[in-house]
Amino acid sequence: MTATPPRPPERPARPGPAREDTLRTERLVLRPVRTADLPAVTRLWTDPEVRRHLGGPVIPSVVALRRRRIVGAPGRHAVVRAEDGVLLGLVTVEPAGHGGETEVSYQFLPEHWGSGYAREAVAAVVARVLETAPSVVAVTQEANHRSRRLLEAVGLEHADSFVEWDAHQVLYRRRR
Repeated sequence: MTATPPRPPERPARPGPAREDTLRTERLVLRPVRTADLPAVTRLWTDPEVRRHLGGPVIPSVVALRRRRIVGAPGRHAVVRAEDGVLLGLVTVEPAGHGGETEVSYQFLPEHWGSGYAREAVAAVVARVLETAPSVVAVTQEANHRSRRLLEAVGLEHADSFVEWDAHQVLYRRRR
């Protein structure tokens, strides 16, 4: 029988700068998705109002696949209210998104619409992306006026219009 040497006591984590994959704003924390977030994230994928301009609710088999892949996935930011930890939505960054440009997309639960959370979160992500990428794009349906106003408010400009998924789409872009 061999004796295992005692382990040294664990040191408490030292305070320091936030991890690179975590962003903080005045009211929000944007961090990787955690397992505990899955019920709210699933709602984002299945709520008819959230999905109104996103092709409708996601089917159960695709939800199951997404649930297995999203926890800790790079570029997927859970948007959490700093004061109470409530998950408000998601902001996603695709480095090789539409046309090969870095693309930002977002979805928020309806009960949090109209409070400026999406604008605050998207603005922070766009600013972070533009630290290293030459541009950022976002695509939304032409009929999604709320999303279009948000994109314009964070400095993206209408750059193209096209039809995809049987709907009129608009592409917005902001360059560094």
